[in-house]
Amino acid sequence: MTGLRMSGRRTTMIGALLTAIGPISMAVYTPAMPELVHAFATTESAVKMTLSVYFGGFALAQLVAGPMSDAFGRRKAALGFLLIYLAGSLIAVLAPSIEWLIAGRLVQGIGASVGVTVSRAMVRDAFVGAEASRIVNAIGIVLAIGPAAAPTIGGLSLAAFGWQSIFCLMVGFGVSSCIVVVLFMRETAIPDRTRARPGRFAKAYLELAAEPRFLAASLVLGGSVGALYAQSTMLPFILIRQVGLSPLQFGLGMLMQTGFYFLGSVALRLVATSIGGHRAVSIGLCLMAAGATMIAMSAQFIEPHFLSIMLPVSFCSFGLAFVIPHITTVGLFPFPHIAGAASALMGFIQMGAGFVAGLCAAKIGEPLAAFGVIIPAMEFTAVLGYLLFLRASRQADMRAARIALQAGE
Repeated sequence: MTGLRMSGRRTTMIGALLTAIGPISMAVYTPAMPELVHAFATTESAVKMTLSVYFGGFALAQLVAGPMSDAFGRRKAALGFLLIYLAGSLIAVLAPSIEWLIAGRLVQGIGASVGVTVSRAMVRDAFVGAEASRIVNAIGIVLAIGPAAAPTIGGLSLAAFGWQSIFCLMVGFGVSSCIVVVLFMRETAIPDRTRARPGRFAKAYLELAAEPRFLAASLVLGGSVGALYAQSTMLPFILIRQVGLSPLQFGLGMLMQTGFYFLGSVALRLVATSIGGHRAVSIGLCLMAAGATMIAMSAQFIEPHFLSIMLPVSFCSFGLAFVIPHITTVGLFPFPHIAGAASALMGFIQMGAGFVAGLCAAKIGEPLAAFGVIIPAMEFTAVLGYLLFLRASRQADMRAARIALQAGE
């Protein structure tokens, strides 16, 4: 049986903590990426692979984490995967070679995958409609604080104690998250262990794959959130190597990206009631398209400097805050019976998009050129996804109207 329903505030705070595991583990680490090239006497491509395998593990493991949370409960799934995350962090701390570091990052990604999956499913279990959107937006506001501070903390830790200290911070974060889950998280789902069977896995994902609105909503998140993840593989090398920032300056500079996401989340919270979900998404996508156009133009025609890179990124981040709450809510709404699997597949698509984009960036080689092509392409993919979502919604409404008319006859 489930425990007593958690309040919106508790759901927000625990959901934000779990969701933050993935981006913080990425953001706190980015200032050290150029340093790791020298620390392990390796190449930039090998160091970028530590981030790519993290994305890959994160994306693929969500397909298991979601159904596991449906089968065994959100609380047990969260705790089990957090322990995997801790193991990966310890491997990274003790890594004697770049191969071991890559392995540790893969295990970390697998463990961190539970965060976004369980947090979204937890909201879907207990809240719907505007209330669910408000909680998702509030999670975004709280979430913005962690990734905003993480690069700065990572840069300070790197300067004072070396790269291993950054992974020690991740160990501490994992331990703290386990304590919060054990002491404060209540079960929000009714576990059904039959959902852990491969046949039930397949049935759930086939049901999701047959729903055009879910796939279109996931494509919006894949393009927009995936771009946010993908650019993290490029920005350290652009801003540190080409612009000339120190790791600490890079960490401070990244406050601009997450600061604008935070401002966007606050702005949405103030106007959400008056503009509605559809208009919020439209505004957000227009801002993201403007940012994408500026990225493409600046990468092609302007000598890179801090504002030529981060100002367009900030436009995209502000717009993203308007997109995520409504798209997440309407994408998951039809699937209360498989909320964990739905959240997992949605997360897989967005993380998978970031992973593939990171690999494409590595193939292109030159970070600024990759940034100027890949990120705009992903942002405009999000716009296309929303147009497909609107089309699928109109078709579903027409089918429902025909069924209602036939029933009336």
